[in-house]
Amino acid sequence: MTVVSVSMPEELLERIDTFAEEHGYTGRSEVVREAARNLLGEFEDKRLEDRRLMAVVTVIFDYETTSVEERMMKLRHEYEGFVASNFHSHVGEHYCMELFVLEGQLEDISTFVGRIRATKDTLSVDYSVMPVDDFTAITARD
Repeated sequence: MTVVSVSMPEELLERIDTFAEEHGYTGRSEVVREAARNLLGEFEDKRLEDRRLMAVVTVIFDYETTSVEERMMKLRHEYEGFVASNFHSHVGEHYCMELFVLEGQLEDISTFVGRIRATKDTLSVDYSVMPVDDFTAITARD
């Protein structure tokens, strides 16, 4: 197996080590391999290809990190034909939440989420994806 060197904050490394120990992993390499497989597989769901999708993306960041908010604004404008809605809210005393509602193809959603994840100083990026035609099936039954 090839050895890869990865830089990460000490706090994240400690969390990985604790997680590995608590969940019976052989070590941090096994945790990182599984996380990488999961990340790479997120947008490889064949059931979502060639379908119109809706996605909700939630980003949390420290409100004092203005570069994140500026980056979110740039992405919102760059993808304006794809971002159906955007919401900004303050969470607690030190954090902001940026919520994006997207409508488009899997490749577009994947690219958008990847660009957000690549934004330095985001604390959390979470999303969900659902085919829009699933809503049509639900309303047709009611």
